[in-house]
Amino acid sequence: MMAEAHELKAWARERIGTGGARAVRRDGRVPAIVYGDKGNPVSVAVDHAELIKQLNTGHFQSTVYMLDVDGKKTRVIPRDVQRDPVKDLPLHVDFLRVSAHATINLDVPVHFLNEEDSPGLKRGGVLNIVRHEIEVLCPVDNIPEAFEIDLTGLDIGDTIHVSAISMPKGVTPTIDDRDFTVATIVASSAEKAEEAEEAEAAEAEAAEAEEGEEGEGAEGEEGAEGEGEDESKE
Repeated sequence: MMAEAHELKAWARERIGTGGARAVRRDGRVPAIVYGDKGNPVSVAVDHAELIKQLNTGHFQSTVYMLDVDGKKTRVIPRDVQRDPVKDLPLHVDFLRVSAHATINLDVPVHFLNEEDSPGLKRGGVLNIVRHEIEVLCPVDNIPEAFEIDLTGLDIGDTIHVSAISMPKGVTPTIDDRDFTVATIVASSAEKAEEAEEAEAAEAEAAEAEEGEEGEGAEGEEGAEGEGEDESKE
């Protein structure tokens, strides 16, 4: 799935600094800055409710926006969101200007599909996600909205590597020296405990059988010695 360039309304900010930011927030907006692409930084504000809506999509920072600042449109991509440490609400956003054919680094979320068709998960296995996002280098006009991984047919012990992901043309992982793990299907804690108990029981049975064989061997040796003594007496 490709991320589209969505339009986002913004307003120019004349007052900057702490006082100006507070005034913007009182008006129901979030202060932001637009920078990069050889242009001067510009202080703007975006609507708080609309920003929350975009953040809730789950791919805000991998989406290209046409930022409409008082009628002047600029192609941007969010690069950082500062949040309130207590309320987790957005306090400030950094937007990077990008040209239509620029190449950028960004994190793309990973989505897992068809869990109900995984034999391993059906048997009580657990999907152990190693990477919820994958950092890639990609053209700004061809940004994946998310990478989708099909879990159909995967069993306990199976591993999903980055090479299993079909990436769009021009999109490559920034880690290119190894086929790194994205997720694995592992046994649940209950299954592991059951397997451990079964292994212990098997070991105990093997130990008992071995002791029994040793006991029978010892009795056989004693019998042979007794027969030898009887023969010597004769």
